[in-house]
Amino acid sequence: MLTFVLLVGLYVLSVVTCGYVSWGNQNSNLQNRENELDKPSSQPHIIFILADDQGFRDVGYHGSEIKTPTLDRLASEGVKLENYYVQPICTPSRSQFMTGRYQIHTGLQHSIIRPTQPNCLPLDNVTLPQKLKAVGYSTHMVGKWHLGFYKRDCMPTQRGFDTFFGSLLGSGDYYSHYKCDSPGMCGYDLYEGEEAAWDQDRGMYSTLMYTQKVVSILASHNPRRPLFLYLAYQAVHSPLQVPSRYLERYKSIPNLHRRKYAAMVSCLDEAVNNITMALKRYGYYDNSILVYSSDNGGQPMAGGSNWPLRGSKGTYWEGGIRAVGFVHSPLLLRKGTRCRGLVHITDWYPTLVTLAEGSLEEDLHLDGYDVWEAISEGLPSPRQDILHNIDPIYTKAKNGSWKAGHGIWNTAVQAAIRVGDWKLLTGVPGYSDWVPPQTFSSLLLTNRWHNERVRWDRGKSIWLFNITADPYERVDLSQRYPQVVKRLLLRLVQYNKTAVPVRYPAKDLRSNPQLNGGVWGPWYKEEEEEEEDSDSNLLTNHLGKRRRKKKWRRKYKQKRKSRD
Repeated sequence: MLTFVLLVGLYVLSVVTCGYVSWGNQNSNLQNRENELDKPSSQPHIIFILADDQGFRDVGYHGSEIKTPTLDRLASEGVKLENYYVQPICTPSRSQFMTGRYQIHTGLQHSIIRPTQPNCLPLDNVTLPQKLKAVGYSTHMVGKWHLGFYKRDCMPTQRGFDTFFGSLLGSGDYYSHYKCDSPGMCGYDLYEGEEAAWDQDRGMYSTLMYTQKVVSILASHNPRRPLFLYLAYQAVHSPLQVPSRYLERYKSIPNLHRRKYAAMVSCLDEAVNNITMALKRYGYYDNSILVYSSDNGGQPMAGGSNWPLRGSKGTYWEGGIRAVGFVHSPLLLRKGTRCRGLVHITDWYPTLVTLAEGSLEEDLHLDGYDVWEAISEGLPSPRQDILHNIDPIYTKAKNGSWKAGHGIWNTAVQAAIRVGDWKLLTGVPGYSDWVPPQTFSSLLLTNRWHNERVRWDRGKSIWLFNITADPYERVDLSQRYPQVVKRLLLRLVQYNKTAVPVRYPAKDLRSNPQLNGGVWGPWYKEEEEEEEDSDSNLLTNHLGKRRRKKKWRRKYKQKRKSRD
């Protein structure tokens, strides 16, 4: 009897076990079929991190006293871009990244888009996220927009991004997300999509808040589907604010601005580390391309350093336009290298669209080049020149003239161009001193800059440098090589023929946040646009009728004369 019970027990156990194994195999087969339908895309995940106002020297691998272990490691394992250029201020760099086009071709040649201006990145430009979205990418933006918002069509979610979390303006308080543009013009600036993110605001420091948002996006997205993530940090733009725990590391820096700035960079470095770990944790890393870039040079008065480069943010000297940049990716063919080929911020558009298996139509009129082979394989860069800018409404150089420009160009106009090794500047290029890192003596002259002031070039309006031989712009060669000057001036003339009118409208008082629930946001209503279009059509029709009447009268008079 006992033997029979044991045999029955073994039989039941075997049936249950086999049944379990069989069910497991069926489940496995179903899972395999699902996996076949959900194969990983060959398109790489693209993560573009844009720092704000980080100076050329303000990274460990450029010799800074600021500790950036994450950026140093990612750059050393990837490709350092050591001949990489951006624009000298915020809006122009962001517009060129988004469109792959020079400022002169979008009308954003002058200054930045200000909060009160009815202006934005022109709507007829196809943006990078729009191109990526067209080939199946999920597109997300976190951080600072600064490309205009006066009407709804200008918002990030209308320009190609599936989601947006961040600020619309150029700067603001890191904790309260509040910004005053002028007395009486103050408002809140934190958005989720197209609405103010009141419920998302917990007074968190923006670098940490944006990083948390990025990690949540990575956690919720399917890594088998291609992702474009544009993370435009507010850091390390002024105001100089940072959690106190980061300040402890820099007690040895006597200058308070530099100390706070250094702490902000360290916080940013830690944030990038957290994002890199999330890419690995959630399965993106092996098929990802991470690009890191600053949007312009550092501002010495706000703690930044571009040493040993000349000048600062807002200028066309190398300190304003030569940027920290690198690419980190398992997909790179030659890792741990330096790319010394010329690379410009407009180049990311064609480079990333091509990597994403997108198309580049001729009617995009791009100024950027596909530089992936130069970065990944060390091949020569296809880029041989850069139009840094032509700004026809910037303050004119008092001593500028057509004569100084050899009758080719009026040197009173602010312009800068790079062709091969040569760089030419005309007009007023901006603050031109060399400013060493601000580690001053605590005894004397602690509140003065140990800079090299330039007095001898105040009467000048044209400069020429060989940037390869003289990257610090210490030897002006414009008198020695007049033929090179003429050749570069002719290139400026050619570029200027393709320029569109500058978009820089007057302040619109309707932009006041107090008229919009205390929030910076779109104030130009769609009904107004329709009315304006209608008024414009009426005016066009009216003018057309007047022209037709005049034309008819002229013909009538001519007929009468011929009869007479």
